Amino acid sequence: MLSTLSRKMLMCLTGLFLSFFLLIHFLGNLQLFLPQEQAHLQFNAYSHFLSGNIIIKVVSYILYVSIILHALDGLIITLKNKKSGANYQSDQRERASKWYSRNMGILGTLILIFLVIHFQNFWYVYKFGNPPLDDNGNKDLYILVVNVFKEWWYVIIYILSMIALCYHLIHGIYSATRTLGLFHPKYVKWFKVAGIAYSIIISAGFALMPVYVFFTYR
Repeated sequence: MLSTLSRKMLMCLTGLFLSFFLLIHFLGNLQLFLPQEQAHLQFNAYSHFLSGNIIIKVVSYILYVSIILHALDGLIITLKNKKSGANYQSDQRERASKWYSRNMGILGTLILIFLVIHFQNFWYVYKFGNPPLDDNGNKDLYILVVNVFKEWWYVIIYILSMIALCYHLIHGIYSATRTLGLFHPKYVKWFKVAGIAYSIIISAGFALMPVYVFFTYR
């Protein structure tokens, strides 16, 4: 059985890894904003490179494990806190009791549901489905993405999920600095500002992608 501190540390490390992956995923997906013809071939070439790279495959397995561990750990911590009556308002370290801080379990659940939908629409179809091929003979993930993002209901789900992700990241990154012992009066303000900036940029950037595709291909 893991101690509470060990679980928090596991939550922290898996969360930081997932945050780093989000940045890499975000930078790769920025290709969607390129001119359509260029974006089509370049995005597919990028996806083909990732799917055939052994290092990326290893990282992807770490990603899957991290998502599962992060979700399970979050569930266990949330249930233990409820059972013990612990809450963010009673934190003696005067942690800001924002509504998103008190509802990290709900935000995490919404994000997990979104991930299931997201993986099913893109990862599963790309890996196990029969997507068409582009002019270079690569699986046409770009067209798959465009077709999904042309659905207004998915765009709404995506935007709402990115809002949940934003608040989840803001609190998660801030909590990670405390768990790692980086909570110092001299630097905590800058850690907090950097965490908020990162969370907003990543979440807003991802949210803009389906919006851009939706209105570009109308």
